[in-house]
Amino acid sequence: MRQILFNDQQFVAAGHEDPKNPGVWKKVLFRKDDLRPGRIQMVNWARLPAGNSFAAHYHEDMQEIFIVMTGEVRIRVGEQDAILGPGDAVLIDPHEVHQMWNDGDQEVDYIAIGIAGGPDGKTVLVP
Repeated sequence: MRQILFNDQQFVAAGHEDPKNPGVWKKVLFRKDDLRPGRIQMVNWARLPAGNSFAAHYHEDMQEIFIVMTGEVRIRVGEQDAILGPGDAVLIDPHEVHQMWNDGDQEVDYIAIGIAGGPDGKTVLVP
């Protein structure tokens, strides 16, 4: 798991902008070299209700990115645990077992992006 904390990143001028007077700023969460070659498998806006979690699982051939939009979650990837808040992101490689919990009292919205090296990116549940 690679974790990116939103508040640790600096805004920089977008690549297509005048660096001295940009019209738009960006925070780079992941660069091309962080991402595996493949095709976008999915881009989802996901919601994790208060008190819920999703099942522990991994993907055989898909890298997954989660970007928290609202709220705070606890995530475990392999043996690593982290707390993610708004703007924080994680990059999960294929075969890394992951699970996320919303221990709070408000819904958590996050963006999930999947990049598969092959045609599917099969999901495997872990008992």
